[in-house]
Amino acid sequence: MLKIAQTIDALNENIGYYSAFLVLPLLGVVSYEVIMRYGFNAPTSWGFEATTFLYGVHFVLGLGYTHKHHGHVAIDIFEARLATRTRTLLRIVVNLIIFIPTVGLIAIWSVIYASTAWMQWEVASTSWAPPIYPFKTLMALGFVLLFLQGIAKLIQDFHSLNQPVLFGETPP
Repeated sequence: MLKIAQTIDALNENIGYYSAFLVLPLLGVVSYEVIMRYGFNAPTSWGFEATTFLYGVHFVLGLGYTHKHHGHVAIDIFEARLATRTRTLLRIVVNLIIFIPTVGLIAIWSVIYASTAWMQWEVASTSWAPPIYPFKTLMALGFVLLFLQGIAKLIQDFHSLNQPVLFGETPP
């Protein structure tokens, strides 16, 4: 089971790393739009929408990576006062009761949302009218990766409970 968690960790690490490079085309589109709008008084019809798509993809593909690195907002004031083993048990319970069902449903419905967009060959209702289905697919992928990272963390927490305590160490 730990091998599965390590595989999910590696997957989210790689996707998070490479999706970070989406800021480069985002920067290019924003710069081009600013130059065209304020330098030549000729705004594009696609610039704002392209930045929204690029940032959205950048954001959702980083969800699993951020969860892996404990980067999401958390209220640690109570958890920090608990013993390590109790903290791990609390994380397991919260993961099983709140995280897995909630993010699991979001992942399922985002996949349904994306598949519906593919069936309809959905396009944006703007003058540019780009196809929406690839972006909805990437959104679904981001939520699936977040869900998988939650599973990986759950596996790792269960594994840490089974580790022997060495002399002088606090138990997990």
